[in-house]
Amino acid sequence: MFAALGIFWTQAFPPKPQWTVNDIPDLSGKVTIVTGGNSGVGYETCKALLSHDAKVYMASRSKSKAEEAIAQLHRETGRSAIFLELDLGSLASVKQAAQTFLGLEPELHILFNNGGIMTPPIEALTTDGYDLQHGTNVLGHYFFTTLLVPALAAGARTSHDGKARIVVTASSVADFCRSFDFAVMKGSGSDDAARRKMGTQGLYIQSKFANIMLSKEFARRFVDHGIVANAVNPGNLQSNLQRHQSAFLRWIMNTTLLHPVRFGALTQLYVGTAPETAQANGKYFIPWARPGDAVQNPLANDAQLSAKLWDWLEEQVQPFL
Repeated sequence: MFAALGIFWTQAFPPKPQWTVNDIPDLSGKVTIVTGGNSGVGYETCKALLSHDAKVYMASRSKSKAEEAIAQLHRETGRSAIFLELDLGSLASVKQAAQTFLGLEPELHILFNNGGIMTPPIEALTTDGYDLQHGTNVLGHYFFTTLLVPALAAGARTSHDGKARIVVTASSVADFCRSFDFAVMKGSGSDDAARRKMGTQGLYIQSKFANIMLSKEFARRFVDHGIVANAVNPGNLQSNLQRHQSAFLRWIMNTTLLHPVRFGALTQLYVGTAPETAQANGKYFIPWARPGDAVQNPLANDAQLSAKLWDWLEEQVQPFL
């Protein structure tokens, strides 16, 4: 636990970035998706991609919020993102979003699995009855990504480096996960004892650790298609992820631990676009745009656990295939 605290501290106050959005190469002809792209890190990611001539699909739940963000991005960049309706908390919506995209685009070059939720009320569940954090952060992204593999494989074939990229937004709190409880991932309402015992913060930590395991499974299973997958810690940021925290805690965090949100996009943009990261696969990157050591967590290298997670996720989506 002390090691995890040390890692959290060093990543909370990273050195000045050596790579910036100005280093992003020309992305003309690249098709990208950013989940949760209408605000926070997702918005900054869309902005940088548009500024370098990528075609950007903003995958968001709220059409009105997405349209506001798209209008603002157009004012700032002169280019427009494309709204893709996606509710990661509904497997039916995830399937529809993937089908819609595949009907529009034969290729996908970069998928930013950026969207997420942090510490909502404990009784909050997805449409399908899963814990809201696990259902949104993990299951929804798993299903969306696997449905898009044909487009990613096609994108890899037309990329000059022969790669399509998946970038999974995780968190430094993943280092605090010391056990994994599958029981809490599917809720049973407000009287769910296992989820209440873990608590909203514990559920968030486990979901972010699951994101890292999921990225490793993507990396292992899709590499033969020319698809690489990596996880990133975007940093400790002043974003709307903290909206479920108390006003006092938000004030403490904003004044002591959190950085402006524009920095949060750097690491995932680096992993998603930099020529030097095209060959990285199953790795972990840290603020700001730096390769990191493997997550300092014994569970992170448990291949059996990550395979078990994959099998569990695969079982959940069977009714929707």
